[in-house]
Amino acid sequence: MNLRRLVACSLLFAAFACGRRDVYEGHGIVREVDLASKQVVVEHDEIPGLMSAMTMSFDVPDAALLAQLAPGQHIDFELEVKARSFRIISARSEEARAGAVKSPSIASILKPDDPAPGFSLIDQDGKPLSMADLSGKTLVVDFVYTRCPGPCPILTVKHAELQRALPAALRERVRFVSISLDPTNDTPEALTRYAKERGADLANWSFLTGPEADVAEVVRRWGVGTLRAADGTIDHAVATFLVDGRGRITQRWLGLEHEVDELRDAITALASAA
Repeated sequence: MNLRRLVACSLLFAAFACGRRDVYEGHGIVREVDLASKQVVVEHDEIPGLMSAMTMSFDVPDAALLAQLAPGQHIDFELEVKARSFRIISARSEEARAGAVKSPSIASILKPDDPAPGFSLIDQDGKPLSMADLSGKTLVVDFVYTRCPGPCPILTVKHAELQRALPAALRERVRFVSISLDPTNDTPEALTRYAKERGADLANWSFLTGPEADVAEVVRRWGVGTLRAADGTIDHAVATFLVDGRGRITQRWLGLEHEVDELRDAITALASAA
């Protein structure tokens, strides 16, 4: 990680820790809009002090603002970063242009009732773990990487809070699974450090990595769509999946706007019925 990136990340994590609200200005091209999940995919330029140029999905909780956006638009936008959110709060657009490219694509992300694709990777202890090993358990699956400059650490911290909020009687039935988007850098040691720094209880949370080709295939099958940039940043959608004991996706949350209580209630209902 270069010095510029390190300083940016340090400032960002300090903001998370202090609960501060920061607003950054960005420019980019709208690649996809999903009204139902209140998400927009933007291919954006570097956002000074926050992240390099990349393509990723953002929460847009303002329905009126979201309705104004369309694939192909060039927009100047404001990105609000708080401890629990990473959202576009305003946007000024130029005329929409044809030929939008969708990578990553919200439409490609697996949905409820889809079968959860299998995997065979290694965890933060260097031990092999497959989907078959977790048969019968309720799974909370997400995709992160340890060098992520923004949404990944927010997501992991939120899920660590969720993990602590689960009823004690159900914790053995629930397994959290975070699959790395950057196996080149996310060694078991790096994943362990990332997990512990964000409060994850590794007794029932597996952070997975493996050979690059194997991880890429898993990521492709789940549809979260990554594209590595020249500087090492990774374009991806932010998604959380709830999987039942038979390996079926029962719920999907996009972005960071979902509340811990909402996830806890959904997990509790599913695990209790198992």
